Amino acid sequence: MADTPYAPSRIRALPSWLLGRAAARGHRLVAEALATEGMRMMHHAVLSAVAELGPVSQAELGRTVGIDPKDMVAIVNDLQGDGLVTRTPDPKDRRKNAVEISAEGQRRLRRTQRLGDAANAELTAALSDEERAQLIALLTRIVAPGE
Repeated sequence: MADTPYAPSRIRALPSWLLGRAAARGHRLVAEALATEGMRMMHHAVLSAVAELGPVSQAELGRTVGIDPKDMVAIVNDLQGDGLVTRTPDPKDRRKNAVEISAEGQRRLRRTQRLGDAANAELTAALSDEERAQLIALLTRIVAPGE
């Protein structure tokens, strides 16, 4: 924890403090990895969601990923401008746009997923495979208690 700010020993032992530091390090590692492909984290999250859900209305995409509609418009505009998604009138409701991943989007997503996986492997490099699986299981329970 050499690059983390000083915190009193009692604070450094709190799960909330440790989770925050781990999240900040993970965020930095993934953001740096995705940047090598010219991708920002929110753009990657939206592209991943479009690949999983698509074709999907822009409004539903925003609700699902939890992004404000104004921000979603900008992100989808960026992704469309880079040729990673297409936007066409939704056949179920012509007033809405359906967003779908393009072939180039699929190629870029495969590359960025590998980069994200490598960053997460670096984040958890000090853990064994068993410990990594246990960490994911424990964090899942913390994030979604009772599910």
